[in-house]
Amino acid sequence: MKLNEIKNNPGAHKRKDKVGRGSSSGLGKTSGRGVKGAKARTGNQVHGFEGGQMPLHMRMPKRGFRNIFGTDFAEVNIGRLQKAVDNKKLDASVKITEEVLRKAGLVHKSKDGVRLLGKGEIKAKLTIEVSGVSAGAKDAVEKAGGSVTTTYAKKVYANKKGQPGKRQVRRADAAKKREASKA
Repeated sequence: MKLNEIKNNPGAHKRKDKVGRGSSSGLGKTSGRGVKGAKARTGNQVHGFEGGQMPLHMRMPKRGFRNIFGTDFAEVNIGRLQKAVDNKKLDASVKITEEVLRKAGLVHKSKDGVRLLGKGEIKAKLTIEVSGVSAGAKDAVEKAGGSVTTTYAKKVYANKKGQPGKRQVRRADAAKKREASKA
């Protein structure tokens, strides 16, 4: 065998049809696209179009909604914290923050931080700093001799002028009143 004798296996290479080369070629005039309409045009394919019938994606019922103002916390139970301390993944003498929890492999993705929940038992005395905490989890940690501080502050959404909207102003005023009544 020589280099000039090398060729593809039969059927491995199919030549592209040359269209629009006269009626005698069999692919002249409309080039095998039939007659007029969307499918005869170049680059125009209507995905999901069912010939005027109500398309499937519009026939299907829609459920629920996505709250654009909602919070997205990674959640950790106090039982998992205790297990991590027992397995020496967490050091009880160090302040436990979101970064420490990530390095220990207890939390992963979250947009707004970590929230501590109260499932399980905790015996270790821990100092924890997280974005949010449930009342039960806070009580359990404090009962064990530790402390929990929260760092999350709800985002203030502004209007076009850069000022907070009416709702945010009302909420801020209500929060100030609550703090004044506590003091």
